[in-house]
Amino acid sequence: MTSANATPTLLTQRLQSIDALRGLVMLFMLLDHVRETFFLHHQVGDPMAVASTEPVLFFSRTLAHLCAPVFVLLTGLSAWLYGEKQQSRQAVSAFLFKRGLFLVLLEFTVVNFAWTFQLPPSVVYLQVIWAIGLSMIALAALVWLPRSALIALGVLIIAGHNLLDGVHFGADSLMHVPWAILHDRGWLDVSEHMRLRTSYPLLPWIGVIALGYAMGPWFARGANAQVRQRRLLLAAAAALLGFVVLRLINGYGEAPWNSYPSLVQTLMSLFNITKYPPSLLFLCLTLGCGLLLLRGFERAGQARWVGVLAVLGAAPMFFYLLHLYVLKVAYVLCVAIFGLNQGDYFGFDGMGAVWLCAVLLSVALYPPVRAFARLKARRRDIAWLKYL
Repeated sequence: MTSANATPTLLTQRLQSIDALRGLVMLFMLLDHVRETFFLHHQVGDPMAVASTEPVLFFSRTLAHLCAPVFVLLTGLSAWLYGEKQQSRQAVSAFLFKRGLFLVLLEFTVVNFAWTFQLPPSVVYLQVIWAIGLSMIALAALVWLPRSALIALGVLIIAGHNLLDGVHFGADSLMHVPWAILHDRGWLDVSEHMRLRTSYPLLPWIGVIALGYAMGPWFARGANAQVRQRRLLLAAAAALLGFVVLRLINGYGEAPWNSYPSLVQTLMSLFNITKYPPSLLFLCLTLGCGLLLLRGFERAGQARWVGVLAVLGAAPMFFYLLHLYVLKVAYVLCVAIFGLNQGDYFGFDGMGAVWLCAVLLSVALYPPVRAFARLKARRRDIAWLKYL
């Protein structure tokens, strides 16, 4: 949804930084999905068990925590940039609503099939694309609010939703389904043969996308780059300071951390924060880091490596769908050729192989993603391309 051209050398630094950040978290996502494909015999929970999780696995998984918050924040920012071109709030609202519905449909069909290879499916996992789609539908209504009200609402949701952690509704309650979608991760029985898993409860993501949209004027055409970078730095510092203070208090919205004989395990406990739904501390840490990276990419200017990341971030949905199917086909082929070597799974023996596989896949996926990004930038007359 950015207004960025897919050729990095032609991008302004403010727009290239957005695509570069999106490209970086796409690589973190790829690493995590390689782990979920070829290292599934070492399950990790949410939060991850410090005593039983190897540090390299823990911190590899922790890198992926950046993905969803950055994606949702940049979706809101990109919506504002889209509106800057359209100069019509009504056009932005309509586009957000239609694209949000498209993403929800995509989650139920193309995305879920990539995970399960079941048709019809017995389980539908409502994950990040679902959450982004519903967040966009919510933002379609919220864009009509004054910017100050949007900021206040975003902060209120992010800071206050953990007060609702103790609220639960049984399967016989009328609130069971809406609350499972909004805040209480769980299972929904659709029929005797199908269940839905609300993996990404929606409410906190509405707060994140609202703040992303409210951040839009910082990236307006003609906005002072130094002022923007100073604001990004201050916002990042505030978020990270909030994480440090709240984590040291060891109370609100998160499981307590503990000291261990090993410094590494103590650090693991400190950063062992809840993603489903994302706690206040989870969002403080990930959004703070994301804003620092966004500032850093802009300050890096036209560096070649920033341009490479920007290419990956210029066609995020294409990259997302492509890598899911490549990983699934690769796993099926490995099982057919080598059989199951890790109990009920085929998998690698260590995280080193996971990292190597992720690097090789990122190199292999780069040319088709670049080709699609260029097509998307060149053929703006093809309406459906802007939805990918």
